[in-house]
Amino acid sequence: MAFGVTRQELTAWKEAVLRGELAFITHYWLDERFPGITTVTKVGCRDILRLAVWCEQHQLPAQYIHLRPSIPSL
Repeated sequence: MAFGVTRQELTAWKEAVLRGELAFITHYWLDERFPGITTVTKVGCRDILRLAVWCEQHQLPAQYIHLRPSIPSL
């Protein structure tokens, strides 16, 4: 469950993603699969190749990119 982010913040993040920027958003997140973890930072970019390169540079497997048609993100 995600919470703690305003509609304005989410809209700004989506707009940055669609402009091809590497955009970051952090929000509170609770999932019983990950006890003790209370926040998550999501990075998105319309340019999948750019996002994949960023992932590899930060030791995050590009296979975890969520390939939504409108907002690709990790």
